[in-house]
Parts: sequence; C-alpha cells; structure tokens
Amino acid sequence: MKIYNTLTRRKEEFVPITPGKVGIYVCGPTVYDFIHIGNARPMIVFDTLRRYLEHKGYEVNYVSNFTDVDDKIIKRAIEENVDSSVISEKYIEECKKDMEALNVSPATTHPQATKEIPDMINLVNTLINKGHAYEKNGTVYFRTRSFNGYGKLSHKNIDDLESGHRAEAHQLKVSGEDEKEDPLDFVLWKPKKEGEPSWKSPWSEGRPGWHLECSCMAKKYIGGTLDIHAGGEDLIFPHHENEIAQSEAANDAEFARYWMHNAFLKINGDKMSKSLGNFFTVRDICNKYDPQVIRFFMLSAQYRTPLNFSEELVQDAAKGLDRILNGAEKLAGIAGKNNGKPLSPEEEKLLQEELPKFTDRFDEAMDDDLNTADAVSILFELIRFTNANTNENSSSEFAEKLYDTLFELSDKVLGIHIVRKADEIADDELSKIEAMISERTEAKKARNFARADEIRAELLDMGIIIEDTREGVKWKKA
Repeated sequence: MKIYNTLTRRKEEFVPITPGKVGIYVCGPTVYDFIHIGNARPMIVFDTLRRYLEHKGYEVNYVSNFTDVDDKIIKRAIEENVDSSVISEKYIEECKKDMEALNVSPATTHPQATKEIPDMINLVNTLINKGHAYEKNGTVYFRTRSFNGYGKLSHKNIDDLESGHRAEAHQLKVSGEDEKEDPLDFVLWKPKKEGEPSWKSPWSEGRPGWHLECSCMAKKYIGGTLDIHAGGEDLIFPHHENEIAQSEAANDAEFARYWMHNAFLKINGDKMSKSLGNFFTVRDICNKYDPQVIRFFMLSAQYRTPLNFSEELVQDAAKGLDRILNGAEKLAGIAGKNNGKPLSPEEEKLLQEELPKFTDRFDEAMDDDLNTADAVSILFELIRFTNANTNENSSSEFAEKLYDTLFELSDKVLGIHIVRKADEIADDELSKIEAMISERTEAKKARNFARADEIRAELLDMGIIIEDTREGVKWKKA
C-alpha cells in the first residue's frame, strides 16, 4: 500500500513500525456544538483507512480525541450559564450519535483532554528542563527556534514566518502585552481567567494549550512513534507542525512516520461559513438525507481531492447507492431461496476466474493512497457483473458468494451498508405497509385495478415505493 505523506510530499510504501500492527492518531473535534459536515469528511475517510487496514489483516490501534477544553467551549458555557464540562459532555454524546449514524466505528480509544492534564504538565516540565520552553508570569511558551526541524511538515521557512510576525510582535511589545522571547513561540500552558476551568500546575492555575493536548494523548495511547497521524489539511499549520516540534523536542524521537491530510469540503463551491448561510451540521444533513448517502458521497472522491457538497451531487450519490442496494437486494433474494441447485459449470468458472478480479482491483485502488473513488467504481462494475450473470434460475450458492464479496468490499471496508434497514420503520408502520400491499395484491386478483392504483399512491405518500417483480411485490423507502 502506498500513502501520500505530507511530510515528504510524495507517495511512499506503507511499512508499519511493528509488523502486523498499526497505530493511527486522528485529531477529533472541539465539542462545543453539533459537529458540522466538514468534520464528517476526516471521520469517514480515516475510518475507511482503518477498515481497509483491518481488511488487509492488520491489528489497528485507532485513537481519536475529543478536545473538551477550549475558548469556544468556555464561551458557550458562559452564554448558557453552566459549567464548561456540561457543554463538552453534552456534545461528546451528540457527536457519538452522529458518528454512529455515519457508520464511523468507535475508536479504540477516545481520550478527552481534561482527563489527561497530569501527563501534559509532565511534558511541559520535560520541555522546560531541556531548554525548549520557558515560563513568563504563569504562561509557558515553547521556544520554537530551539527545535531545528520546525517547518518540515508545512514546508514553511522559519525566517519567512518570523518576517510575517514582525509587525504583530512590534505592536504587542509597544502595548506591553507580549512576553515572548520570540514572536514565533507558542503557548504550552496559560493562566486561567475569571470563570474559566483550571488545574494546578508548577507555573500557575490554568489550562493547557491546544497543541499540547494531542501530543500527550497520542503518546499515551499509542506510544513511541506513531505509524500514521491524520486530520484535515487545515491542521497542517500550525497545529500539526507544533505537535511535531514539542513531541520530538521532548522525546528525542520521530513523532509520526506518515502524515495524511484530507482536502477541504466546500458547499456549492464556497467555503463553509455561518456568515454565508451555508453552514450545516451533520445532524441537519442527516435529517434531510440518509446518512449512508452522505458516507457514500464522501467516499466518491479520493480524500486529497477537494470535494464540493451540493444538492445535485448528493442526489447523484443517492442514485448511485441505490444501484448498489438494488443489486445486493437481488442477490439476497436469490441466495435466500436456498434452492439447493448445484453450481453450474459456468457459475463455477465465474467464481474461480472472474470474481477474484474484482477484489484484486478494489484492493489495487485502495492501495493507491486510499483511492475510494476508483474503489466505488469497481463496486458498480461488480453490480453490473452480478446483474448480467444472475437470475431466478441461478443457484443460491452462486448468489451467496457474489453477495459475500459485495458485502466484504462495500459494507466491511467502505462502511456502506448494503442491506436496507427495515428497523428504521416502526413495527406498527411496517404492519400497515404489509397489510396495504396484501390488500393491493387481492385487488389486482379481483381485477380492481383502480383500487390497486389508489393503494400504490397512498404508499407513495407514505414514502414507500413498490415494485412488481417475478419474485413478488418488493418495496423500499423513497
């Protein structure tokens, strides 16, 4: 498998540090509100990476944090006149609900920053003792120039960065607000302000800087050097750059071997912004579309390709997903008959010679820097193959093997369910639908076609589409 490494700006063969095991750290959301649709892309993309690595036989330790102490959380808590922990715990639970809806598997560990403060204090102490950090009136800063590799991830020149900070630094020094030795130095620990959550430390009662949190949690729950560190491309600088600096300065070891970053998600061609009125939460979108459509849409483009979210493109994704679901439904119907027919010579040949090619080509696409766009196109080819080679006379064993391949690639690897969820419909509604279909069948037998058409229309009003097939009446949600 080859991965595009942001650190080296090229695709590299993925070789884990420990054979057969992979440690992945993905920066999670700051929990002050419902997660937005932009948050969903890295969640889905790197969940798919994890699934694919497991498909290849790796044991994956997948860690994704919740940032539960932050200015935005504190601001929200003050507005609602509650403790900041009330806000963070509420939205952690809401985030988990949205992740479940999108079929994002729970991480091996979901650490929370507020529960890891002692480790953060220890890391700051280590950096001070090594001369990489210093304290000024209760604030601890990282001495950026003390780390020779600063800028290696973002490929920024430290002298260019300094020139960009000169005007800002001069203004701060004039006003007496700046205590940094260098304008590039960043905060590791900050003293509390009135009404803010805080923890005791050797320097002040306060809280950690944002960059510090991920460095500590990654080391604690994965240990040593990470195989893969991932997140959105907006985190490359300064967040991931600062993580590298403080981690490698403290530990004298490489922080992460491979860095993966997904491209931005735009809304109708524009950057998502509340001021533009195009800011959507995952909850908003999932109330309008099936969450599986959203996941399918996100995987329709390779993760480093910018993705445009629009009504038209999501509807196209819904149609594409429906083709896969219909194909799976057909296979399940044939397999479920248990007709006991032996495999025909043609079927046996297809299973031995043709079917493995789909899995091989799917893996080839995914091995090429997680190219889910090409992998999805191979699913469509697999559906065309099954439609062309199965009918009511096919053996159930043949259909079952085709279904198993589709399930492995779509459901297990891409996280796209190929079974329509009947349990999304309440039992009483399900009984009503089935009773109406039975009544329609009897009406047709009695040649009361007007009543049969009325029932079809009534079902459509309920969001139910029915289809007359050789195997009987089939229905699905619109």
